Amino acid sequence: MSAVTTAFTKAAAADRAALIGYLPAGFPDKATAIKAAIAMAEAGADIIEVGLPYSDPVMDGPVIANAVHRALTNGTRVADVLDTVGAIASAGVATLVMTYWNPIAQYGVDAFARDLASVGGSGLITPDLTPEEAGIWPEVSARYGLDRVFLVAPSSPDHRIARITSACSGFVYAASLMGTTGARSAVDSSAVGLVERAREHTGLPVAVGVGVSNSEQAAEVAGFADGVIVGTAFVRRLGDAISGEGAVSAARDLAADLAQGIRRG
Repeated sequence: MSAVTTAFTKAAAADRAALIGYLPAGFPDKATAIKAAIAMAEAGADIIEVGLPYSDPVMDGPVIANAVHRALTNGTRVADVLDTVGAIASAGVATLVMTYWNPIAQYGVDAFARDLASVGGSGLITPDLTPEEAGIWPEVSARYGLDRVFLVAPSSPDHRIARITSACSGFVYAASLMGTTGARSAVDSSAVGLVERAREHTGLPVAVGVGVSNSEQAAEVAGFADGVIVGTAFVRRLGDAISGEGAVSAARDLAADLAQGIRRG
């Protein structure tokens, strides 16, 4: 059983959804990102997504895109991402890498899987990769015990949802909004239907991402999904902080607020 599966199982046993928090490695700097992620977990996040900074983040909204640019400007590289994952995983937190596929292909699929597993990483979330284009990734991920998390969207027809969910392990990522990532003032109405459609094809947990920014929205999503994914709201809090200590505190406070909301969901 993977660390991700264990996290969802523990959340379900407590009759609640899992909280999944995202931060890009190297933002606002390497050390602060690690401390912030661990603080998020201590405050209630069950799983952490570590973003691998990429120079062309076409699916990311402006908040995350700007943070990724800053991380790259800071000199963040794949080795730093792996260091970040290792530090968070060593704290006992299920940790996934969220990444576009090109950096993995350039690094080498087998080599990246090997190195990710060696530092305690749990798997990859690959927003721009389809199962048909995954090549050796299913075989390699199975060899190293890594989870494969693909995305389903409101525009996905039922046969695509069936194909995508069958290729997943760990959980299914339901992107509840079309377009780029970003916090919203309300949860998209298509989220409930998308989760229901995904559950028709899989017994894996289904987590909803793209748009959640506060405890009320977290409670709403927790009422129908197995997991609540929050990214932009965390990144914004870190970006608004005036110091590393302030960034860690802001991440902790938001995680605690979201966790409280989920327990109401």
